[in-house]
Amino acid sequence: MRIPSLQLTNRELSWLEFNSRVLTLAEDEGLPLLERVRFLSIFHSNLDEFFMVRVASLLRLIEIGYEKEEDESLSNRRVLSAISGRVNSLVSRVERLFFEDLLPGLRDHGIHIEHYRGLTPTERKNLDLFFDENIFPVLTPLMVDTSHPFPHISGLSLNFGVYVRHRNEEKQFVRLKIPPNFSRLLPIQGAVGVKYVWLEELIAENLQKLFPGAVIEEYFLFRVTRNQDLEIDEDDANENLLSLMKEELEKRRFGDVVRLEVENVHNENLLLQLVDEFAADNLQIYKVGAPLDLASLSELCNIDRPELKFPPFQPVTHSNVAGVEEEDCDGFFGKIRQKETLLHHPYHSFSTSVGKFVEIASKDPKVLAIKQTLYRTSGDSPIMHALIEAAKSGKQVLAVIEIRARFDETANVRWAQQLEEAGVHVVYGILGLKTHAKASLVVREENGILRRYSHVGTGNYHPRTARMYEDLGLLSSDETLGRDLSTLFNQLSGFAPEAEYSRLLVAPTFLRIGILERITREIENHLAGKSSRIRMKLNSIVDPEIIGALYHAVNVGVPVEVSVRGICCIDTRAVETFGKLKVRSYLGRFLEHSRVYNFHNDGEQEYWIGSADMMDRNLNRRIESLVQIIDPDHMKYIERILDGMFSDKHQAWILNSENEWQFVKNSEGREMRTDFQQEYIKEITK
Repeated sequence: MRIPSLQLTNRELSWLEFNSRVLTLAEDEGLPLLERVRFLSIFHSNLDEFFMVRVASLLRLIEIGYEKEEDESLSNRRVLSAISGRVNSLVSRVERLFFEDLLPGLRDHGIHIEHYRGLTPTERKNLDLFFDENIFPVLTPLMVDTSHPFPHISGLSLNFGVYVRHRNEEKQFVRLKIPPNFSRLLPIQGAVGVKYVWLEELIAENLQKLFPGAVIEEYFLFRVTRNQDLEIDEDDANENLLSLMKEELEKRRFGDVVRLEVENVHNENLLLQLVDEFAADNLQIYKVGAPLDLASLSELCNIDRPELKFPPFQPVTHSNVAGVEEEDCDGFFGKIRQKETLLHHPYHSFSTSVGKFVEIASKDPKVLAIKQTLYRTSGDSPIMHALIEAAKSGKQVLAVIEIRARFDETANVRWAQQLEEAGVHVVYGILGLKTHAKASLVVREENGILRRYSHVGTGNYHPRTARMYEDLGLLSSDETLGRDLSTLFNQLSGFAPEAEYSRLLVAPTFLRIGILERITREIENHLAGKSSRIRMKLNSIVDPEIIGALYHAVNVGVPVEVSVRGICCIDTRAVETFGKLKVRSYLGRFLEHSRVYNFHNDGEQEYWIGSADMMDRNLNRRIESLVQIIDPDHMKYIERILDGMFSDKHQAWILNSENEWQFVKNSEGREMRTDFQQEYIKEITK
């Protein structure tokens, strides 16, 4: 449903404001130095993905002449122009931060990123020897002339553009790719302290060795970003999605260029050949003064300097599933039967709860079946190995794998093949819909009775990200939830078009209407003089219909509180009573990833957690699920999370009445506000 007159913040520009908040963390002198370096690295990784997907989509719309959606105030061309301006302003901030703050700060702590020419003669000699023996044999200069066409430039690769001249001949353009199989920051052996030099600087100082007898007139660094958004024809996908995905992943290397970055190019004429070759216009060209691809700074974060990082943190095993021996299957499932367990990662250990749930089920002779959704997981996933072992031992194992999970497609294709070879029933969900729900179901025979055990969560079954992402999950033996998950898995693996649920809200059939009905109920309660309130914690809120309903709720007087980590298309200038609306954003040590929906319901509160954000794709084009929290203790726990997020005692970004994000670190009395996540670390691990 489109609402043409709805006032919204542009989605792409809102995303850039989110990444600006990430950059602000890198600029925050109150954070440990290497954590600031990490946030700068994350900023650049985020920006790469933004161009590969969102800007690529925008350019495609411009190319086919599609101007704008009905509810968009800006044409696509104007959005592209605004993106260019905003990114350039962010790049300027990066340059100041890198050269004036982080580099001096690292130097003060004995971590030096040096220029080659600032090294001692011995250090240069050792590096030159390393170049001759290790790097030179790998380098492949590719000349461009009438008999050598312009080479393919792979996306995100770092390259030299070199102009060389031999005797009185015309100068030639040579592309030289910087090999990705070396560390970008080369450690200097024998140096005092920790000292690095950029790989490209070492290559630049030895370029002449590649062109004996020729003169190097000019050179510069450049990098291209290509369209990485896969296009799957659903009619073709019906035939063999796995084969089609392999083909599309191969095509991805040749996607259209969406961004051209160049470092320290002062002669505009040098750009002309590249611009012409890539068919790029001015809005796609970004000239930077800092080193390209500062995502490589993540290498520094591996330095063993604990005083420059966040204090060590060790997740704890939730008390409800603690104290069970590895082989005690009856004891573990007995713990789940005693009481539903609300998990809060990363404060509660993923491996000793969710991971253990699947691993024990795979070994338990009483378990007959395991059913599992998989959207993203790690390369050496214990859960995947557990599913393989379960299938080999004769259990019925169903894995619903989303092989279209963006940037995890290759890993998921490989896992799908391994699982199938082991005898796992692998399915890819429902045609035309990505499966994003996070659910696991174990069927166990106990004294002749079949009992279902469930896990529903807000995050992926990914042990590594579970240590960095904040997520909620529920371990349960509730039969109502078990039946719901059985229905969901039957819908995903078979045919259940009229499936109904009791404790779940499932997209695309029920989730949108379920959220809208509850917003409407809060409005009706308020107008009837009853207590009302709506609170949401999510990653993104974009959907016009949901936002329009929230605007209406605010305007009639319902308090609405939204905590959004990333994209937020709410425009605070669109509401008549701003005092009834709170919009917050929290970024910190852990990535706030859980989705929580709370409706006051005149005191009979409802709490829902799950995988779905309020976006068109989540509500209309994905299989998503929210589960209702019914245990009173769990409801109080989630209420306390939300109370803290919307209180004024924690540091947060606040979206003000002018629709601008402000980072608020101090209270009105100038006292430093506390860190929301640090409070949970202290509480859960004490």
